[in-house]
Amino acid sequence: QVQLVESGGGLVQSGGSLRLSCAASGSIFSFSIYMMRWYWQAPGKQRELVASISRSGVTNYAGSVKGRFTISRDNAKNTVYLQMDSLKPEDTAVYYCNANLGLQDYWGQGTQVTVSS
Repeated sequence: QVQLVESGGGLVQSGGSLRLSCAASGSIFSFSIYMMRWYWQAPGKQRELVASISRSGVTNYAGSVKGRFTISRDNAKNTVYLQMDSLKPEDTAVYYCNANLGLQDYWGQGTQVTVSS
């Protein structure tokens, strides 16, 4: 069984920064070969992709966070990060970590990020 555990969420003022972490574990889980993604879900809205990083380190971002958020991974620690700078109130959401390899798809429980104006 694969487990993803997010941490680092919290309350921050507009313009501030937070760093989210997602630690992966599992007896047969080869973290380094998985596509890792961060999603967010605001109240009353659908879950949306924020950023992704491939096993080779190629990154992609949603337009609304490009230039402000940075996704990275440490395969030695089985961890993916989301550095969030210049935060805005509209970034307020529950942030979820996702690990995907074809039909193998795993989710964390989410971590709340609240940005006050």
